[in-house]
Parts: sequence; structure tokens; C-alpha cells
Amino acid sequence: MGPTWTEARGVVAEAAAWFVATAALVGDRWSHPGLGEWDVRALVGHTSRSLLTIEAYLATPAASVDVPTTVEYYRATRAIAAGPDVAQRGRDAGAALGADPAAAVATIAARVLPLLDRTDGTELVTTVAGGMRLADYVPTRTFELVVHTLDLAAALGEPAEPPARPAAQALRLVADLAAGAPDLAGPLLLAATGRRGLPDGFTVL
Repeated sequence: MGPTWTEARGVVAEAAAWFVATAALVGDRWSHPGLGEWDVRALVGHTSRSLLTIEAYLATPAASVDVPTTVEYYRATRAIAAGPDVAQRGRDAGAALGADPAAAVATIAARVLPLLDRTDGTELVTTVAGGMRLADYVPTRTFELVVHTLDLAAALGEPAEPPARPAAQALRLVADLAAGAPDLAGPLLLAATGRRGLPDGFTVL
């Protein structure tokens, strides 16, 4: 049984708070290497989109459910996530954070999270993959916040210590994604139990 809507809202808020706190540690390192071709500013910009899309999608209601689950969202967006536009959107989002990116991130979180308090999770929103229930979409935002804040912490040399509830939700999603593909489930289980390392390039996404 999945989390209640109240729990889901609380979990994404905890993930966002960890992101905001980690972004506040950047100091003058915004141009330092972040992830892949992104510098730290672009990585933070991309991560901020985890919150900004909630705001944008709430403003564009859907007429029907095209993507029925959180797992299906990731399957539906694999090609988009691998496309060249993602890197540029991250750079653009980083630039949009302005002269004080850490403050901008805090402002975004303070503006977006209260929007969820006025919802019940049944709302249909138009995502990049199609119409989804808000309750199924928001866990994707928790996952993105957790994973990319881990990326940011690594870039800054900070501990990789996500809050427990967001980490648990992200790990459940990893398990669900792997369970749907036997070629992923086996290697992941072996690695998680110390039997062997993961193959180069392994990902559930």
C-alpha cells in the first residue's frame, strides 16, 4: 500500500528542504563541476525544476489519465530524459536563478509546496508524459529531488545523507522499476546484498 496523500506531501517537503539546505552550502562554487556537462548552477537549476513543474502542471489540468502510475511515468519519459534538450533546460534553469541561486531555490520551495496543501491528490495534471493523477506525479518529484541533491552533495564534497522518508520512497521506486525488468532486478539484488558490483552504466531509468 502506497503512502497517503498527507504522507506524500510531507515526504516531498522533506526532500525539498534537504535540497534547499544543500544548495545553501554552495557558497561561491556555482561554476564548479556539477554533473556531466552541468556546472553546479545548472545542476541546481535542473533540480529546482522538480518543484517548478509541480507549479506549472497544477496550472494545466488534464482531461484524462494517460500515465497511470509513477513507474509508468519513468518508462514513458525515457526517450525524453535521454534527449539533448535536458542539458540545455538545466543550464537555462540555472541561469534563471539569478544572482543568488540559493535564495532563489528557497523562494521556489516556499512558493510551490503550499500549493500542495490545497490539493487532495486526485487532481489530474498535464505532465510531459501526458495526464496523471497528482498523487502519482508527486513521488517522481521526490525521487528527482533526492537523486539530484545526492548529485549536488557529491559535487560539493558533502555527506550523501538524504532524509529517511524521502530516501525510502526513492528506494521503493528504484525497486519497482527494477522489478518490472528481470535483467535489472537480478544485478541490483546481487549488488545490494554485497555479492558483486553493478555492471558499468547500470541504471533502472
